[in-house]
Amino acid sequence: MSAVVDRPRGPWPLRDVLVVAVLAAVFGFLYWALVQAWGGLQVAMGPLGDLAQNVLMGGWITVAPLAVFVVRRPGAGVLAEIGAAFVEFAFLGSPVGPMLLLAGAVQGAGAELAFAATRYRRFGWPTFLVAGVTGVTASFLWAGTVQHWWTQDLLLLRAGLQLASGLVLTGVLAKLVAEALLRTGVLDAFAAGRAAALDDADTHADADGTEAAGQGSEARSR
Repeated sequence: MSAVVDRPRGPWPLRDVLVVAVLAAVFGFLYWALVQAWGGLQVAMGPLGDLAQNVLMGGWITVAPLAVFVVRRPGAGVLAEIGAAFVEFAFLGSPVGPMLLLAGAVQGAGAELAFAATRYRRFGWPTFLVAGVTGVTASFLWAGTVQHWWTQDLLLLRAGLQLASGLVLTGVLAKLVAEALLRTGVLDAFAAGRAAALDDADTHADADGTEAAGQGSEARSR
């Protein structure tokens, strides 16, 4: 169970800025690799190859909920997605070019909306899954407008594939990565690590209280 705590306030400390920048850089490379997979999937899907983008779309939004989870500050998801998009086109030569920055902003804002609705206080599975849905919804509206999907016969199939991609590649994958990072201890100095420590302390306190109550009942029964 995730602890419900107030989000950090005030100016961003340098460590939060740096961790969002590192996440953006790492995922910028991963997103570029996903572009290469996109080409292969297009070929593998044959006549439905145009739908490959929708199958993979959630993978290009994974860093947004992860960044928000780690630092728990408004704008972290948007900044991480824009940063990853910048790495993609500026250093790795994405064919989309600078338009990728706008797409990243839309996707990051969409995914972050789920956390904003909880005032950045809830980071459990439901919030991550909703972030996957809101992230791909924003992306779908943006891409559909730019790429003129609205009159196509496969519009509903596109929407279904993108929704599934958001749930799995944005929501589930980001949550699994977040939990894995927590277990390594690398997030101990960040808001996510502090919340996990509080959660553990509360769990141990509850366990100790239950044990003490049980011992007291046993003593009274003798």
